[in-house]
Amino acid sequence: MKFAHFADCHLGGWRDEKLNELNLRAFSAGVSRCISEKVDFLLISGDLFNTSLPGIDKLKEAVRNLKLLKNEGIPVYIIAGSHDFSPSGKTMIDVLEEAGLVVNVVRGSVTEGKLKLDFTVDKRTGAKIAGMLGRRGMLEKSFYENLEKTNLEAETGFKIFMFHTAITELKAKEFENIDSAPVSLLPAGFDYYAGGHVHIVREFALQGYKRIVYPGPLFPNSFSELEKLGQGGFYIFNDGALSRASLNLVGVYSIAKDCSGMSPEQVEAEIKKEIAGKAFDDAIVTLKLFGVLKSGKPSDININALVSLIYEKSAFFVMKNLNQLESTEFEEIKVKESSIEETESCLISEHLGRSRDLGIDAEKEMQLTKELLALLSREKTEGEKVYEFDDKIARDARKLTENHGV
Repeated sequence: MKFAHFADCHLGGWRDEKLNELNLRAFSAGVSRCISEKVDFLLISGDLFNTSLPGIDKLKEAVRNLKLLKNEGIPVYIIAGSHDFSPSGKTMIDVLEEAGLVVNVVRGSVTEGKLKLDFTVDKRTGAKIAGMLGRRGMLEKSFYENLEKTNLEAETGFKIFMFHTAITELKAKEFENIDSAPVSLLPAGFDYYAGGHVHIVREFALQGYKRIVYPGPLFPNSFSELEKLGQGGFYIFNDGALSRASLNLVGVYSIAKDCSGMSPEQVEAEIKKEIAGKAFDDAIVTLKLFGVLKSGKPSDININALVSLIYEKSAFFVMKNLNQLESTEFEEIKVKESSIEETESCLISEHLGRSRDLGIDAEKEMQLTKELLALLSREKTEGEKVYEFDDKIARDARKLTENHGV
């Protein structure tokens, strides 16, 4: 038996289209690898898309690749992840299943308050697959707590359980604040536990749960993941042996500089020294500045000029992170003598330029921030459903940013 295990594809998850294109290329490369490896089937453990309503181009590319697998006779078994759901509970997974491109293995019935899951049997190998969906905020925990596990554990044969949840006993330190569930909520005695949601590349073994596997994201989904992982990938299970299939589409070069005790001018000089003589050869470059400046403010650093220098050295894309860069210079804000509007203006002015470059000048950034604050201060009207209110705020926020050219 040979199968592939994807998770956390997050198609459409990047704001920048160049990175979105790389993400789609990673999905296509993963599918091509599955075909060349002649796997019997593919598992996708949640978050195929980054949103319940993906863009048409993202959906089109996903469908194209899923059709390639179908034409090769490779079934795709899938569960919905926390990003796949809309507030109303709808998911694009249902559409893909209706089209015959995937099989959602979260199926069963509720009897006397207990959830009984049914197995999906792979015709070629006889593998028996069951799964549980993932929801934001660990809302799936109640499903686990009401899960009837007797029939699942008593079933014989090669069994796979798919899930999209962080397991408490397996959490690394960086995930200590993430919602999780104890492993005891999963049915015991399965041969393979195909995990998702936690973007780590690890295989675990616990008593009663001999092979719990998290394949990590198919393509890094954030600045920190690009720093730590560099590339995405997935696992291939081949008659008991587990191997990693890396998807190294472009290189990643990380620059992290502790700027403590430096002036903005010194920071600029240090970064220029760091990149001198280097050619980044179509790589993604992550630039992170952190620490406490001895003088000046983060906005005094000509970060755009530094980014331009990196692009001149053939970088594919440059990402910058100044969130942990602080200043010793603070201006006292006398709240008692100011109106709320004046106080907001002072606070916004203090932090202009602290976040990643928005591509607009300081005056427009000030106006955009004020308008977003006003938007977020709205209250839900009587009779308005929470998800309707949330959707309206999100739509209005997108319109605001688009109107400001962000």
